Amino acid sequence: MTITVRDIAADPALEVRAVAGHRGLDRPVRWAHVTELHDPVHWLRGGELVLTAGMGFGDTADERRAYVRRLHDAGCVGVGVAVDAWTGGVPDQILAEAERLGLPVLQVEGETPFIAVVETVAEHHAAERTREQSRVLAAQDAMARAALRTGPPGVMAELASATHGQTLLLDRNGTTTAAVPGAEPPWHALVRASVLDRARRPRGMTVLEDGEAAVLLQTLGSSGRVLGWLALRSPSPVSPHTRMLANDAASLLAVDLLHSRRARRTLYRERAPLLRAAVLGTSLPASLLTLPEPPWEVVCLPCADPRALLDEAADTLVDVLGDTDAARRAGLCGIDDALVAVLPDHRPRHGERLWTALSGLVPGAGACGARGPAELASAVDRARHAADEGYRHVDEAGAWELLRSSVPPEGTRAFDQAVLGALREHDARHGTDLVHTLRHYLDQGAQVEATARELGVHRNTLRARLRVAERVMGRDLRDARARLELWTALNLEPMPCRDGTWHT
Repeated sequence: MTITVRDIAADPALEVRAVAGHRGLDRPVRWAHVTELHDPVHWLRGGELVLTAGMGFGDTADERRAYVRRLHDAGCVGVGVAVDAWTGGVPDQILAEAERLGLPVLQVEGETPFIAVVETVAEHHAAERTREQSRVLAAQDAMARAALRTGPPGVMAELASATHGQTLLLDRNGTTTAAVPGAEPPWHALVRASVLDRARRPRGMTVLEDGEAAVLLQTLGSSGRVLGWLALRSPSPVSPHTRMLANDAASLLAVDLLHSRRARRTLYRERAPLLRAAVLGTSLPASLLTLPEPPWEVVCLPCADPRALLDEAADTLVDVLGDTDAARRAGLCGIDDALVAVLPDHRPRHGERLWTALSGLVPGAGACGARGPAELASAVDRARHAADEGYRHVDEAGAWELLRSSVPPEGTRAFDQAVLGALREHDARHGTDLVHTLRHYLDQGAQVEATARELGVHRNTLRARLRVAERVMGRDLRDARARLELWTALNLEPMPCRDGTWHT
């Protein structure tokens, strides 16, 4: 709470009375400054209550009015004039100009020294700093207790309450982990765009402008791998105490995330020996393998140090599978010259996304399907032989790869133009994405509901796109031959997907 000119005039310990400029009495006083200079503006910063005996007013009416205007233009919040039997009252020109500008004039009367007014302002600010520090300490204590009781959501709620702001916690992929309030306001998009821009991704604490508010964006993780981001939206400008609380909250959240990462790595390490025995051909009870429900995608990642790669892969699986039960139950283990991952069998392939995330550490990855524990050893062997440059799934190789390799590039282009030419021209002309939509639709076995979920659109939106595609191509998607030709044309060449992976 600030101290205003009105508070000083109303203080019973001071003999101070407002005599002009009453409409400015609610201006906050940053400091009280004594000066007898005729032009003290150079020594002021704004927000001061100027205290004077009037020696700098000047002798003429114009000089006195100019004196008031200089103080007003410099951002002063009022003028306190000492009045006693020797000095008389405040000059009329001072009062008139101050009243016109709304600059309060206070008569400092009787035995009240200027130092008493200065001390009143100083004591108020000191008490306010003490109160603010107490609020910060209470908020820090509340966040620490929340971290122990409810984890990140509790920390986010306490931070929002203490700063009268809104909070957002993002994981490494820019996905919302927790938010207060829980809705998706527009400023979330501003934060997400900032963290997903890899070229200009912020490090440490950054301030983003959002109209009249400011968004503090703090990287979680002191060094090395970024664990996520904390964003706090609060009124601008941001106070030092708000920055302090945001930094404290970021530390608590980073500790929680680091603990979760260590716990996840430990879990995978503890389960690795059992999985290693299974993939090397040892017969084990299925109950000992805490894997997702089969079928599985068995991925083999050749590397020199499988144990070191296991920890990196454990962190990356959260990016690939999300913080889900499937991620917690997926299996990782090292064999002689490779890291083996057992993942849920899914399209697009989780193994390809895992390899893409680790591609700076391993040159390639081989994958193979397995329908149960008995097939793990053979799946690892086949995946191991398939591993080369890039990602290769043996179940998708063979006859189809033979067909693709036997069709010359000019034949691929001619077939693509015959089947998809009109659709590609429509996409280019209208900015649509019908070719990509058809690829997902056919990969999902022409199932509207499954395709809509994968693309993140409403099923009616998907149906409308498919009707447009049929009209543009002149083909009926219910016709088996039309679907075969479309699927073949879409698969003759790899196609980039919107999620950054490739359809292969």
